[in-house]
Amino acid sequence: MNTSSPKLIAIAGNIGAGKTTLVSLLSKQFGWKAHFEAVDENPYLEDFYKDMPRWAFPTQIYFLQSRLIQMLELHHLDETLIQDRTIYEDAFIFARNLHQSGIMADRDYDTYLRLFGGIKEMIRKPDLLIYLKASIPTLIKHIGNRGREYESNISLKYLNDLNGHYEEWIERYEEGELLILDGDKLDLLNSPEDLGYIYQRIQEKLGNNLFGTIS
Repeated sequence: MNTSSPKLIAIAGNIGAGKTTLVSLLSKQFGWKAHFEAVDENPYLEDFYKDMPRWAFPTQIYFLQSRLIQMLELHHLDETLIQDRTIYEDAFIFARNLHQSGIMADRDYDTYLRLFGGIKEMIRKPDLLIYLKASIPTLIKHIGNRGREYESNISLKYLNDLNGHYEEWIERYEEGELLILDGDKLDLLNSPEDLGYIYQRIQEKLGNNLFGTIS
């Protein structure tokens, strides 16, 4: 039986890295509550991939407000929760990339950062961030396998730029414990050995007292 205080675990990674799959597996394995990113609920996303300059700002604002609502619900956890993507990625990866690429205007980006700065002080930081790192071929394979029509317009350059921002962010990350997993070498769906390795690494980071009997 778990007698320690509930933890907030977050999975970070690029589009197609395997975050949702990993959240589902860890939730089942450890009995954690899962909180998934509401990607398909964003009414701007399909338009965004067709015309990024036109829809960049409203798309990112929608993600930011939905993440805020989600995070405010997590202030008083009564059980350990695992989260698909973080609010930090919205700002430090996606919005930053849109601005540096010239897709998001300076005015919109400044407004976004001011809003994010206020929100950041209101939310709980993850006790453990798991970064699922993946190369472009792996991302493309996963994106193709899940078959979301609006993702067919994602360019290789866009994914590569995001990977670059992820590397910079992870290198500076100091919000809490960090675990980096190589998504190119891990088969989440077909390898019990790979999953066992992941479970062991998480236990090392959080301490075995967090866990009950492992199935």
